[in-house]
Amino acid sequence: MATYEEFIQQNEDRDGIRFTWNVWPSSRIETTRLVVPLACLYQPLKERPDLPPIQYEPVLCTRNTCRAILNPMCQVDYRAKLWVCNFCFQRNPFPPQYAAISEQHQPAELIPNFSTIEYTITRAQTMPPIYLWVVDTCMDEEELGALKDSLQTSLSLMPQNALVGLITFGRMVQIHELSIEGISKCYVFKGTKDLTAKQIQEQLAIGRVNAPNPQQHPGQQTPLPPAHRFLQPVKQCDMALTDLLGELGRDPWPLGVGKRPLRSSGVALSLAVGLLEVTYPNTGARIMMFLGGPCSQGPGQVVNDELKQPIRSHHDIQKDNAKYMKKAIKHYEALSIRSIASGHSIDIYSCALDQTGLMEMKQCCNSTGGHMVMGDSFNSSLFKQTFQRVFAKDTKGDYKMAFNGTLEVKCSRELKISGAIGSCVSLNVKGPCVSDQEVGMGNTCQWKMCTFTPSTTMGIFFEVVNQHAAVPQGGRGCVQFITQYQHSSGQRRVRVTTVARNWGDAAVSMHHIAAGFDQEAAAVVMARLVVYRAELEDGPDVLRWLDRMLIRLCQKFGEYGKDDPNSFRLSENFSLYPQFMYHLRRSQFL
Repeated sequence: MATYEEFIQQNEDRDGIRFTWNVWPSSRIETTRLVVPLACLYQPLKERPDLPPIQYEPVLCTRNTCRAILNPMCQVDYRAKLWVCNFCFQRNPFPPQYAAISEQHQPAELIPNFSTIEYTITRAQTMPPIYLWVVDTCMDEEELGALKDSLQTSLSLMPQNALVGLITFGRMVQIHELSIEGISKCYVFKGTKDLTAKQIQEQLAIGRVNAPNPQQHPGQQTPLPPAHRFLQPVKQCDMALTDLLGELGRDPWPLGVGKRPLRSSGVALSLAVGLLEVTYPNTGARIMMFLGGPCSQGPGQVVNDELKQPIRSHHDIQKDNAKYMKKAIKHYEALSIRSIASGHSIDIYSCALDQTGLMEMKQCCNSTGGHMVMGDSFNSSLFKQTFQRVFAKDTKGDYKMAFNGTLEVKCSRELKISGAIGSCVSLNVKGPCVSDQEVGMGNTCQWKMCTFTPSTTMGIFFEVVNQHAAVPQGGRGCVQFITQYQHSSGQRRVRVTTVARNWGDAAVSMHHIAAGFDQEAAAVVMARLVVYRAELEDGPDVLRWLDRMLIRLCQKFGEYGKDDPNSFRLSENFSLYPQFMYHLRRSQFL
């Protein structure tokens, strides 16, 4: 038997998963006594070069309330061609294409080594990714020049079939048409007026991207759908866009003495969200916003145009003296909700020596999984290298980004899901395995992830349902993660990970449960939990809670003689945890 350390490492390499406890206490009361919650950290897109490319649909359990996917932990009757679901124990027949299976001739999804497997859905329409740039022009020539260079370089790093669009903004907002005729044309919008998606659609005379007209004679070229005026494939508009960026100058409006430039970031972002909403709903897309200063007019404004009025500070926020803050937060939160509904993500690259109002805008990146990058200047290597890394590729030559995904979690009857913490939002899907007690984003077993990479990690929290330790010895609890997403190549894919852990009776085998503690996973889970709580609750209360949890854990698992502090000992797999907690509560995160 491998040591627990090796076991944990193998599981992380194979399935991208780590549990806080690797032997699960079999009753609810015992789980709460363990202090650190039963939770896992899961990477839905963990890089696995050895995954077999499967070009067929997954086989689902036939019970409507279950719909779990066939996996190596199911019992299989090869003679009767039946399989028993390991979540609801329903007996299911294999579909006809599995007629030839036998003990010696197994499909990949039944081989124990493939507890994580990825299906490519060949029926689904393939869609290239979309990148919509939203560029601030209220900065000096040198900054703007550096940003333009980075954007021109990124055209060669993007997938050549990707669609790209450009919106620029200063006092006004311009949506640029990327026509191939070499005539530059743009639509100008007022920077103080917010438009709905429907108004944008009418004013730009665009609609959803439709299928080609069947009435056309074969051989006749199908006209490009109207939306392509603003979003063109990179290989077609490469030249036009390079010229357009070359001609782009700083915002021409004159600046008065002691005034800041009028910058309409809120309206520009709103137009970007609306443009993608009406043209490509439910398709992988990124809005990439490049900011050189705070929004100083219109919806989303965080400061006025008087330079003598500084942008709000921590002090002002504490005293509730930040005039524009609440309204701006509301504006950006509404945009993030619209973006999530269409499956689009928002990245913000903010390079300036002063604040640019990211606190108000943070929900746009947090909820949609987008990047938020802060730097001093677009000319810095920090920005240039970071921006190039966005288009990094894996060993197979695929881009390390997935779009428009959903994560669903299923679990055995003894478990329920309390919630998740990560760059996702709840889809409010109730099911038999959803717990009443909420941790993080709860009351659901599915979450939306607008974009994620191989290093994206979700924290999922579980609750043991049994009141008494009635789980049979040698029994195992199972959890299945189903991630559906749009691959960077445009294909729809489904990644399925199914894992199981042994149940332990805390009354008899507490040492087994303690031996399966993963202190690194526990430290990360607690950090996520406490940062999530700190956003919603009062600071000092959260710190006290963290201290109490550490004291309780040491009481439970430490060995010590009464009144002798020097006798205190923690076993090896607990020894680093107090240090992690010590540094966490003193860190900038809290």
